[in-house]
This record gives sequence, structure tokens and C-alpha cells, in this order.
Amino acid sequence: MSERALPSGKLAPAALEARVLRHLGRRRGDVLLHAALGEDAAAVSVGDLVCVLSSDPITGAAREAGWYAVHVACNDVAACGAAPVGVLLTLLFPPGAGESAFEAAMIDADRAARELGVEILGGHSESTPAVTQVIIAASAVGICPRARLTTSAGARPGDSLVLTKTAGLEGTAILAGDCFERVAAALGADLAARARAFTGALSVVAEALAAVELGVTAMHDATEGGVLGAAYELAASSGVRLVVDAAAVPVAPETLAICRLAGVEPLRLIASGSLLATAGDGAALVAGLRARGFSATVIGRAEAGPPGLTLLRDGTSGGNGADVPAPIVDELWRARARLGGAGD
Repeated sequence: MSERALPSGKLAPAALEARVLRHLGRRRGDVLLHAALGEDAAAVSVGDLVCVLSSDPITGAAREAGWYAVHVACNDVAACGAAPVGVLLTLLFPPGAGESAFEAAMIDADRAARELGVEILGGHSESTPAVTQVIIAASAVGICPRARLTTSAGARPGDSLVLTKTAGLEGTAILAGDCFERVAAALGADLAARARAFTGALSVVAEALAAVELGVTAMHDATEGGVLGAAYELAASSGVRLVVDAAAVPVAPETLAICRLAGVEPLRLIASGSLLATAGDGAALVAGLRARGFSATVIGRAEAGPPGLTLLRDGTSGGNGADVPAPIVDELWRARARLGGAGD
């Protein structure tokens, strides 16, 4: 019997654990953070320091893919409490791409690297019929003292769940950029331009490093699957139940308008630029982040119970809490299909 074709997006958690995470070679003692559901980076002991590594491809953005690649990979490293040092890039272009296309991608990557103060350490570039669109994968490297290493597995019952910035930032920027004419025609050029400018908010490096100093139990950046996807992964990694109050999650007006236009859920839209963190005193973490110039909001809590995610629609359980099953498919693919745009 043939296998069912997979939808676009990440492997479902059950498939990831059964098909991927069972095949990880020999477990080493100097690896402090191993591959696991909900963990986007690895950590290796190097003397008194920890080397944190992460790798991510950019598959959903047609514009500025090099810029996205650098920021997204560095976000994963910073969410572990490490300061990014550099990235390696793999550039795969379909046949017919000119040399200038490679340079354009590197100009975007160079701009992001300079913004973060990291070096592009090398990588690989190739034109290949194996891809039909540009694929850029970035592997980031960061360093931190062992005491600062933070994972997605540390949330405890009673912790508050804090979100920085707003939901769906990256998806908003991608849809406004790649589908600009459609969005501008429906919602106005000013809104489309503001939404496209959300690319300037997609780094969580500074706020993640600040959050570590303020005291967190776990961190996870919100990427594919949006705020709900990141919350589910953090819950699974920590072995807790996260309860998210949908009404408490901040959503920018531009994100809300574009999601309504596309008929998609903003809490499930790819959300690089937003960081999830848990802390025993969520109010203190929010106050500390705001004092440092970062927007932050308590959006839920961690409870004992079967690991998973409960979404409240009116702020109370009262029969309105619904368990959110995995997989949490990102809304970007559905939104792009409905709005059209570059690369579709």
C-alpha cells in the first residue's frame, strides 16, 4: 500500500519521533542538548563554554530569502541563551538562475549578518534541477556560558507563558511582500507597506538574551505553526500542559486584516520575531523586558497534566477551552494559495 502524500509544512510530531528522532547515531556525553521534539538547536560542551548550533531552511518566502535565513537561524541559537557568532549558508537555485540571483541572495544575507554582528562563515552554492524554487538553508553557531544555556524543556507547572511582540509577524511580512499587489488592492497600499516592513522586527536575538538575564525557565521562538505551534512544541518538550488565552495574544492590525482577507488564523501563522518564554513570575519578566524596550505580554500558563496545548477563547476554561491537537499546520501555505503572489 502506498503512503499518504504529506501536506506542505513540518512533519507531524508523531512522524518526527517515529521516522526521524529514532535515528540519531551514538549519543555523546559532551552533547548537552540533544535532538528532540520542540528543540530547534543543539548544544555541545566546549571547555567552560557551550557551543549552540541550529539549522533552518527558508521555503516560504520568495523575496529576501537570504535575509530571512540568517535571522531565523540566529533566532534559534539566541532562544537557547547563546549569542550568535556566525552562519553557514547553502544556496540552491533552480536551473536558469543567473549569477546575479546568487549575489542578490548574498546581499540580503550580508545585510542581516551585519545587523546582528555575525559573520557568514561559508557554505555551499549550487544550481540544480532538484529544486523548482530558491531554497536557502542557514546553520547558525553561537556561544554562551553553561549556566546561561536555556532549552524548551524547562517549563514548570505554575509558570506564566509570555510572548514578545505580536503573533504572525513573519507570515504578515511574507504575504505583504510576495502578494503585495493583491493585499494593496484589497486593503490599501499604506497597510500593505506597513505589513511588509514587519521584516524589521523578525529578530529575537536581543530580547532572548535579555530574557535569560531576567530569569526564564524555558524559551522557544515562534516559527512554523505560529504561536500555537511553538506553544505546542514547548509543552511537549517540557512535559506540561500550556493553557493559552487567545484573547490575550496580541495581534497587529495589519496581521489581522491580512489574515481575514486570506481566511486564515493569525495564531497559526509563521511568527519569527516573536519569542515564547516561561517564568515563575510572568509579570516581572514582562516588566523587565518592557523596561529594556521590548514589548511582552502574559498569554497563558503552564499546568500539570498530560503534555499538550489548551486554547481558551474567552479567558476562562468554563467549557470554552479546547485541546489543540498536533500537527499544527502553518497557515502561510493556505494564505499564499488564496492571495497568489511571487513564486506561486
